[in-house]
Amino acid sequence: MTVLRRIPDLWRRCDVMVRDFPLALLLTVVSLLPGFHGDGTQLGDLPARPYDALAVLVVALESLPLTVRRRWPAAGLVLVSLGFALDQLFTYHAVAGIALPIALMSAGAHLERHRRVTVVLLSAAYLPLVVALDRLGSNEGPADLALFYLALVLAWAVGAWLRSTRAAEAERRRHIAEATRAAERTRIASELHDVVTHHVTAMVVQAEAARYLTAAPERLDTALSAVTDTGRRAISDLRHLLDLLNPDHDTDVSTPSTGDLRTLVEQTRSAGQPVEFAEEGTPAEPAGSAEFVAYRVVQEALTNALKYAHGSRTGVRVRHGRKEISVEIGNDGSGSRTGSLGGSGRGLAGLRERVEALDGEFSADRQADGGFVVRARIPTGSPS
Repeated sequence: MTVLRRIPDLWRRCDVMVRDFPLALLLTVVSLLPGFHGDGTQLGDLPARPYDALAVLVVALESLPLTVRRRWPAAGLVLVSLGFALDQLFTYHAVAGIALPIALMSAGAHLERHRRVTVVLLSAAYLPLVVALDRLGSNEGPADLALFYLALVLAWAVGAWLRSTRAAEAERRRHIAEATRAAERTRIASELHDVVTHHVTAMVVQAEAARYLTAAPERLDTALSAVTDTGRRAISDLRHLLDLLNPDHDTDVSTPSTGDLRTLVEQTRSAGQPVEFAEEGTPAEPAGSAEFVAYRVVQEALTNALKYAHGSRTGVRVRHGRKEISVEIGNDGSGSRTGSLGGSGRGLAGLRERVEALDGEFSADRQADGGFVVRARIPTGSPS
């Protein structure tokens, strides 16, 4: 059974000429069978001629070029058309005549260059064929000749439609690929922003504080150790992020979630920010997209508190509900802004996009007392 299932895949991997050859061979064989002699297309009311050695050559010329109908559509169409014309002039009326609309359809679908020239030349070649048949005694009426020509035009039109459909599908896939790449770049930028900004901000704040501790060596050593630990965590998180971006990364690599919030709060406290943390409910296991986004919301809010309200009392409240996670991070604005740091506004904008992508709600507002509060409601039922 495994071998049988592999046959279609192996067939698709074959060269296109190999896949087109069976049809060409089938038409040739059927046309040469005695029971099918004279049963093909008859353009002109002329008596059928018995098959001879020339008939074999004409049938072969009329049908075998279908082997190259997709590789070299123009050459295949010219050969098939020539074979069809000889078939009609010698009045063999072979079944292989149906190769002409097939070749026209394939040329309409696969011919890339000189399409209009090909149509004009083939249309012009139809008139000498009609004149030659008339001189041989054909009494085919103009209406029938025009109807046959329109049938050939329809075959070309079907091929052209298939070509345009294929081109439209390729364009659609290109747009999807571009949109996917753009979304991936945005995601990578957001991840780098979250990881780098948080740790670097903490390091800068800790280094600024250490400048004023030269008179207290024991406290200075503690402060510098905190800077070193934060730097190591930054390197570790960056390596973790690079592992996630690697297409060959282990699918079991974990991502931050609400279960890591206590560690995040402790890191922020070590940078000199007084943080009160309250958590209700139990984080989901395994962690999903909602938990990851909630973690990023808290991380970015604490980073902003370090940058713009260093030293202010900051509260983090997280509630794990059955259908959603509610997050609120606020400060009273009593601290001092770290002057050496600036913001691009990308962090909060990125958080809003992440939350809304999960059909959640996000807000970031300045309070009347000068503080700032960030709130997010993230549905846990959203797809990961």
